Amino acid sequence: MAGAGGGSSDVQWCFSQVKGAIDDDVAEADIISTVEFNHSGELLATGDKGGRVVIFQQEPESKNQPQCSGEYNVYSTFQSHEPEFDYLKSLEIEEKINKIRWLPQKNAAQFLLSTNDKTIKLWKISERDKRPEGYNLKEEDGRYRDPNSVTALRVPVFRPMDLMVEASPRRVFANAHTYHINSISVNSDCETYLSADDLRVNLWHLEITDRSFNIVDIKPANMEDLTEVITAAEFHPNQCNTFVYSSSKGSIRLCDMRASALCDKHAKLFEEPEDPNNRSFFSEIISSISDVKFSHSGRYMMTRDYLSVKIWDLNMESRPVETYQVHEYLRSKLCSLYENDCIFDKFECCWNGNDSVVMTGSYNNFFRMFDRGYRQDVTLEASRENSKPRSVLKPRKVSTGGKRKKDEISVDSLDFNKKILHTAWHPLDNIIAVATTNNLYIFQEKLN
Repeated sequence: MAGAGGGSSDVQWCFSQVKGAIDDDVAEADIISTVEFNHSGELLATGDKGGRVVIFQQEPESKNQPQCSGEYNVYSTFQSHEPEFDYLKSLEIEEKINKIRWLPQKNAAQFLLSTNDKTIKLWKISERDKRPEGYNLKEEDGRYRDPNSVTALRVPVFRPMDLMVEASPRRVFANAHTYHINSISVNSDCETYLSADDLRVNLWHLEITDRSFNIVDIKPANMEDLTEVITAAEFHPNQCNTFVYSSSKGSIRLCDMRASALCDKHAKLFEEPEDPNNRSFFSEIISSISDVKFSHSGRYMMTRDYLSVKIWDLNMESRPVETYQVHEYLRSKLCSLYENDCIFDKFECCWNGNDSVVMTGSYNNFFRMFDRGYRQDVTLEASRENSKPRSVLKPRKVSTGGKRKKDEISVDSLDFNKKILHTAWHPLDNIIAVATTNNLYIFQEKLN
């Protein structure tokens, strides 16, 4: 498998770390709901159903073990969202973090956006390792002194202290979405971002919280005429006027904000004609796109539906240039997956640093990698069984019937409660983060 550096098709992945409790009894609040590296890869953020954001920081590489990339340790943990209640609609608003997006770093502090179903927050994460001492009108414990008792002026000084990481909410963007927010994406101009719910896409300025511009609205006059919903949206990585949004019908619309204020008329429509041979009762459900991601270069776009990953060239709308089957062996199981609601699972996907490999999750804690240049794919597993430090991950294979080979797992014995929906790839190195239910696995390339 080619890695972030590209070129080699035989990257061996090895276990690095696992975060989270080992208990089989998983608390609902501990289930990881999003994973995101920052732009340098030094920080890794996770959000969970309990409304918490946990940020891990990569330790500097040790001189004793130059072959090992630095491990990730907890840097900051904070409660991003609390449960709320909408009194007008008599609805509970979950605290679950739906998405986290980092802003490009401009100074010593880091900024990120986090959102639940209704409210987006801008957080500042900053370090303090000095504190001021020697105030004239204040004691060291904070009590104010009587000004008449001050007989000499002192110049306050900064003294070293233990490092403290503070997370403070700088902006709260609320009351702009009637439906549940499924995506946020920071624009390349670093001043604006978009947020998308089932029927609308809004454009925000990072400094302005009391208004946003509605740039897409697909809500019909009569809700009975509703045939599709927005499932994901993202800004182009280097064209600040361009964004895409995907739909539950399997189409992706590319919009140009220069054309008009309301982008209801798309500039391009990416849609693949359906194969009549595969037509079934479940066709519409499994064609719904759960994630869309631009490549770092901005030339390609990746979409994930229930059974496959598709790569689209932005210059060709008629069909994808590459299609990778993630778990085609489940096509015969769609009926039971519909009955247990797994067919509605929303799998995400990600690119490696130089767009040569794509990764996405599957069931049984399997995740898949597809090497675009070598046309190779591999199935790997995130499990505590092979969580010895530096142990190499063995490729897994699923048998679809007939005689099962020794190392294969039968499709009937897959555990559909164990699923990898959220994955992230370090922007520069071959380090990946994979979220199982309540654990975060970190794997890295084995270096000789």
